[in-house]
Amino acid sequence: MSINEDAYDVIVVGSGGGLVGAYVAASRGLRTLVVEKTDRVGGTVAYSGAGLWFPGSAPLTRAGLGGDVEEARTYLRGVVEDPSREALQDAYLAAGPRLIDELEQNPWFRSFVHGPVPDYYASAPGASPTGHTIFPAPVEAAELKENRALLRESLPAERFGFDEGPVLSGGRALIGRALSAFLETGNGELRLNTALDSLIVEDGRVVGVEVVSDGEPLRLRARRGVLLAAGGFERDRELREKHQSPLTGEWSDGAPANTGDALRAGIAVGADTDLLDEAWFVPGLVHPDGLPIFHTGTRGGIWVNGAGERFVNETRPYDQAAHEIVRLHHTTGVRHIPAHWIFDQRQLDRDGIGFPPATPGPEEWLASGALKRADSLEELARLIDVPLDALKRTVEEFNGYAVTGVDERFHRGETPWDQMFHHIVPFPADPRQNLPAKPAPEWPNPILLPIDEPPYYVATIVPSDIGTKGGLKIDTHARVLRPDGRPIDGLYATGNTAAAMSGRVYPGAGTPIGSSLAFGYLAVLDMAGTTD
Repeated sequence: MSINEDAYDVIVVGSGGGLVGAYVAASRGLRTLVVEKTDRVGGTVAYSGAGLWFPGSAPLTRAGLGGDVEEARTYLRGVVEDPSREALQDAYLAAGPRLIDELEQNPWFRSFVHGPVPDYYASAPGASPTGHTIFPAPVEAAELKENRALLRESLPAERFGFDEGPVLSGGRALIGRALSAFLETGNGELRLNTALDSLIVEDGRVVGVEVVSDGEPLRLRARRGVLLAAGGFERDRELREKHQSPLTGEWSDGAPANTGDALRAGIAVGADTDLLDEAWFVPGLVHPDGLPIFHTGTRGGIWVNGAGERFVNETRPYDQAAHEIVRLHHTTGVRHIPAHWIFDQRQLDRDGIGFPPATPGPEEWLASGALKRADSLEELARLIDVPLDALKRTVEEFNGYAVTGVDERFHRGETPWDQMFHHIVPFPADPRQNLPAKPAPEWPNPILLPIDEPPYYVATIVPSDIGTKGGLKIDTHARVLRPDGRPIDGLYATGNTAAAMSGRVYPGAGTPIGSSLAFGYLAVLDMAGTTD
């Protein structure tokens, strides 16, 4: 084992949300190293829209939506319903606005902006119909200079070769800005192709990491602490089968290298864990390459189970919809994995399939088998092996709701989240699909169109995720805890390496990445021995 005697103040394992924490450390004069397992920076954050659920933050105030943080606290308390997480919630709510204030002082981060994404539990006290989510500003790829080549591609680019163009947005904008800001401090160093092997412990304190860097084992020391920010274990079959069977990770939208290395390293030095049976679940639409991609905002058609029956509001917030698929599959004796997304020619013409900029045209879907076509409901029932009578009843019932505009069974279209999709059209429209990209004003509810214009189509929906949400237990300073509640000196965790402060629920857009940034910030403040 090679020994690197040139110690750092802070070592951050992982280059997704933890990269912001690394910047915070380096900007305070702490010599900071980021180790990244792969040859690209960004992890699952690079795949994301980079929403941050930060009530009370300056971008909301600038948008005239500053609101009352106490309302957000009431909302969190109500939807999480777990007193053991209340201190973490309070720490999160306090950290988010402070972090944004600090980041916006650096020109690389510029101004974050509010995005009107409603909170996911509309009826809960304190829920906001305009939400508390902010987003980073897009960035010109050329502005990043040589750092552009270090960024992980978006999921559509990795999967389908989609050209992202000269402007980066969402997670890639956040990561590109954070990487540039971090390296420009003069106190930051990045090691790619460097995988965590274990933590170094001396006299009960974590003092560094053992890694394998470009095939060479190294020991790297950290004077102030180690921040584990390496994502979850979503891509590790062994851990998924142990804690989340029958889900094994193949359907995850998490970064491919997220195999639980940091989780295992923490457990090996005595860390406690929580929520290992949980994930940030999302419905996954199976694409022509045979794998799913996060799917939300179903405007047309219905989902049916193995009995040919509809079972959920298909436009329900994605974590709730996917949890329902998993729950019903386990508890009803009826197959819900996979579920079948049924729609007709009208809806194909209006909405296309999946996310148009990254999606092949319908003929490619049909050729691959990811999309099937039938001239009648009888043929469709045979294609998906469901009872014809049940399927007909289901379609007839739904068509009745389309006439009245009221979904009497699952109330699709009634919440602010659902209504956000009333006016969404493909963006940008994909000429290969010949999409008119216009609403259907002849129907009272634009996301309840009848299924009555053959041919009929069916695609496949499976439970996917954007990361596991169980991990190492932490306190309000992001210090990793032992089973007796005592912190492990020198060890911190954030993001999906840590157990989520929101427990088993997903309160609003940007909770996962918001948590990663907020607790990474709190970890660095603790390492620096300061509150600011």
